[in-house]
Amino acid sequence: MKALVIESYQSNLIRAMQGIRLAETTMPEVGENEILVKVEMAPVNPSDIAFLRGGYQIKKSLPAVPGFEGTGLIERVGKNLQQNLAGKRVSFFAQGDSGSWAEYAVIGLSDFIEVNEKIPPEQAACLFVNPFTAYALVNHIIENGHTALIQSAAMGQIGQFIRFFAKLNNLKVINLVRKETHIDLLRNEGAQYVLNINHPNFADDLKHVACETRTTAALDAVGGELTGKILNSMPDGSEVILYGGLSGLSVGQIDPLEVIFKNKVLRGFNLGDWLNNLSTKEFSEISSEIQQLFVQQNLATRIQQVFSLENFYTGLRSYISDMSNGKILFSMSQKY
Repeated sequence: MKALVIESYQSNLIRAMQGIRLAETTMPEVGENEILVKVEMAPVNPSDIAFLRGGYQIKKSLPAVPGFEGTGLIERVGKNLQQNLAGKRVSFFAQGDSGSWAEYAVIGLSDFIEVNEKIPPEQAACLFVNPFTAYALVNHIIENGHTALIQSAAMGQIGQFIRFFAKLNNLKVINLVRKETHIDLLRNEGAQYVLNINHPNFADDLKHVACETRTTAALDAVGGELTGKILNSMPDGSEVILYGGLSGLSVGQIDPLEVIFKNKVLRGFNLGDWLNNLSTKEFSEISSEIQQLFVQQNLATRIQQVFSLENFYTGLRSYISDMSNGKILFSMSQKY
C-alpha cells in the first residue's frame, strides 16, 4: 500500500515536513479485535504536527505512518468482531501503530464509529477528534458548575464547536484571537466577548471581562505564556484546562500567589483518556448526538482544500500557514 512515512522525529517543523516520504509499505495485519479500513480521507490536526516533531504523547516505532484521524470503508474484520461490519463507512481515531495518512489502517474496537450515510466523506474524516473534544470540554464546564468560559484559539475548528455547545447550554464565552480581523469575524457571527491576545492591554482587559462575567473556567489550546496570563486574570477558584500546545512552548508566567492564595487550578485534557473512561453505551449515545448535529448541518468542519498523498508537502505548508482557515485533507484518490 501507499503511505506517508517518517524515519525520525524532528523538533524543527520544516525538517520534520521534509523528512516525510511517500512510500510503498507492507499492509498491516488485522488482530482479532481490530478492523482493516481502506482509508478514503484523513485530515491534518495539530496533534499530527506535534507527533512529527516528537512532542506528542503517542510515539511509534520508526519508521512510522503519521495521522491520527480519518474515514474509510471497513475491508476486513477481526474474527472476534461482527463480520457484517465489512463494507461500512467509519470515522476512526488511530491510536495504535497504524496511521491514517495511508491507503489502509488497522483500528481497534473502541476507536471507530459507524458513520451516518448522510454525512459526506469530507466531514466524516474530521468527525472524531474535534467534535468529541469540544463536546467533552464543554461537558466538563457544565458538570463543574461553571457558567462562563474563556477559550484561546477561538478561530480554530474546536473553537467554533465549543461556541456551539456553549450556546446550547447558555454558557457565556470569552473568545481569544490573534488578529484584529478575527475580532470582526466573530462579532459578525454574534460573539459578545472577543479579545486580541496581542493587544498591549490584553491582560487587563481579560481580567476586567472575566471578573465582570464571573468566568471561572478556561479552555486553552495554546500553552506558553498565554496560559499564565489567562490563569492570572481569572477570579478566585478558577481552573484552566490545557488541551493543546499550539505555541510549542512550555507553560509560563503563572503567578504562584494566584495558585496558592486564590485556589486556582491548571489541569490537562486528553481525548484518548476521556474516550477510554466512557462506557460503550455512553460512547454510542454521544456519537449519535454528534452525528445528528452534522446531518442537520448544525455543525460542520471548515475544509480549506483536499490534496492527494503525492502532494502532501503542499498540503502541510497550506495548513501550517493558516490553521484557522479550515482543515487540510489528504485523499487516497488520484483525482486530487
